[in-house]
Amino acid sequence: MERLSERLTAIEAVLKKLEPVEGLLERVALLENTIYTTKKVFTFQEACMYIGVTVRKRPIKNGQVSLYLDFYPPIRHPKTGKPTRREYLGIYIYANPSEKFEVEFNKTMLRNAELIKCKRTEAIINEEFGFLDHNRGKESFLEYFRSKMADNDNFRNWNTAYKHFEKYCGGSCTFNDLSVDFCQGYLTYMLSLTTQNKSKMMASTANNNLNKLKCVLRQAYEERRIKENIAPRLKHAKEANTKREFLTLDEVKMLANTPCEKPVIRSAALFSCLTGLRISDIIRLQWENIIKGADGGWCMHIVTKKTRTEAVLPLSEEALALCGERTEGQVFKGLTQTILPLYLKDWIKSAGITKHITFHGFRHTYATLQLAAGTDLYTISKMLTHSNVGTTQVYADVVNDLKRKASEQITLK
Repeated sequence: MERLSERLTAIEAVLKKLEPVEGLLERVALLENTIYTTKKVFTFQEACMYIGVTVRKRPIKNGQVSLYLDFYPPIRHPKTGKPTRREYLGIYIYANPSEKFEVEFNKTMLRNAELIKCKRTEAIINEEFGFLDHNRGKESFLEYFRSKMADNDNFRNWNTAYKHFEKYCGGSCTFNDLSVDFCQGYLTYMLSLTTQNKSKMMASTANNNLNKLKCVLRQAYEERRIKENIAPRLKHAKEANTKREFLTLDEVKMLANTPCEKPVIRSAALFSCLTGLRISDIIRLQWENIIKGADGGWCMHIVTKKTRTEAVLPLSEEALALCGERTEGQVFKGLTQTILPLYLKDWIKSAGITKHITFHGFRHTYATLQLAAGTDLYTISKMLTHSNVGTTQVYADVVNDLKRKASEQITLK
């Protein structure tokens, strides 16, 4: 077996190569490379050579000295994620101890600071070198999940995913509990649930909830809360080809000629048919977002809520007219998600339309009518702010079905 002194010599050789390297990650990468190329296994003590944690003193007023930890290279602050060199301990000692009790007090406080230093060094090495940190693993993943969704714009959907996960794990889940099998079981659990209309949860809904969990797992891995990147290994449920309901041009005209008990819903729905905008973005649309374009026509300068995509989309005169008189603030004043179920269904029914149309169906209507009119797929994908043309392809398939049906309308039989 290789003796410790020889192994330390090998470490020192690596350290000489690290002189110009500032970042900890670069140093760790080089260390890992050395491990793999020389097939050496480093001890905890050897790993300590890469981490410098020193107790330092800073004179303050009233004849006291503040103790703090100095990290080299800088570490990431656990809360802000930003690099930091110092951690003030809130421990103060006498600058010039003269009495015996002052000397003893200083010894005790310095010993406490050294203990904290050892704990910090161990925690850093556990994190950077992949050793298991049992204390961190016992922290609540549920609390972490909840903290990550607190600042999310789409809080309602995130909260639904969180509530399902909370029930799945029985109200308790630590980072140590996370595994591929455990997290995959979350999807199986959701697919077994019975919804309010006594049917099973749709695969698309379960997949959307699973995506929320995967997002949090990715963040936990990036923040080194978990050692394994579980998210990419989680599989989605196979989704059935759901029929995308849309309106024909004649049906859109029927809606336009039908009054709605809540006029703002009629205006917003027709606006979506003419622009393809999602309900979330129509609700958020402000008058300051409607601007004159370089070509002299009107445009919407928006950042979509769902994908955070920035886009400048042209507005037709008809679409602009549906916005009403220009004022300030929200364009479709009083429009919220909560009022849609109260008026939308009855309005569509009163127009003589029997299809099951949700507000999102107006977006489908826009895409389908544009394709049927001959607009190319790429342009439509940009108007819908799709990041991938493949997402828009589903509408082309719908139009192809319509063409097939049309070709069979004329027969010699």
